[in-house]
Amino acid sequence: MIELKNVSKYFGERQVLKSINTQFEQGKVNLIIGRSGSGKTVMMKNLIGLLSPEEGEILYNGRNFNLFSPKEKQSIRTEMGMVFQGSALFDSMTIQDNVMFPLTMLTKQSYDEKLERVNFCLKRVDLEGSNDLYPAELSGGMKKRAAIARAIACNPRYLFCDEPNSGLDPKTSLLIDELIFEITHEFDITTVVNTHDINSVITIGETISFVYQGTLAWRGDKDHVLISDNRELNDFIFAQPLTQRIRDLS
Repeated sequence: MIELKNVSKYFGERQVLKSINTQFEQGKVNLIIGRSGSGKTVMMKNLIGLLSPEEGEILYNGRNFNLFSPKEKQSIRTEMGMVFQGSALFDSMTIQDNVMFPLTMLTKQSYDEKLERVNFCLKRVDLEGSNDLYPAELSGGMKKRAAIARAIACNPRYLFCDEPNSGLDPKTSLLIDELIFEITHEFDITTVVNTHDINSVITIGETISFVYQGTLAWRGDKDHVLISDNRELNDFIFAQPLTQRIRDLS
């Protein structure tokens, strides 16, 4: 579990996060949602240590991340996997080498051990046999699956996904959501997904933190997100014709 307790972040005199209190639960897909500029990306960057809050605590299973020594922070980063918005695969590397990269950087495994893990991860995301391909030879959905394979290569306890469905068609987006959901439960990972994809919200959002103008405006789950009486949340959720129809039919 990851907890945020009274987390505030400033850029100069501008306060971007305002006393955020929320939890991201182990073995669940935890979503951070909100409009562009709401602060959700800043929250994600604080969670993984790219930024540090001026106020409050970020607790990893009760351990205050901000008070860790550099060695302790490096240790917990080995427990993290990251799926970047644009997949961020290395174009000059094969898919095998991309997935093997964190194993080479963070472990002392032999080549055969690393290759065995790479093959397992590629098979798990339905990319078996793609070892020698390059990112340019993959479709958008395949690149996202390769990025997920790389993210889980080191058996992370925490998985962070930044807009994993960005640039994908609706059908492929659903497949990526299903994969993230399955991996989360299969390996009991604390998964945090930064998204504005409403389909993700209503299908895999086991916990949902809605950020509005730097505050935590609502917290709940997919079973309650469509029936909330929170005005700001409703303005966000029902901005699309699909969800408007769902509301009108309910």
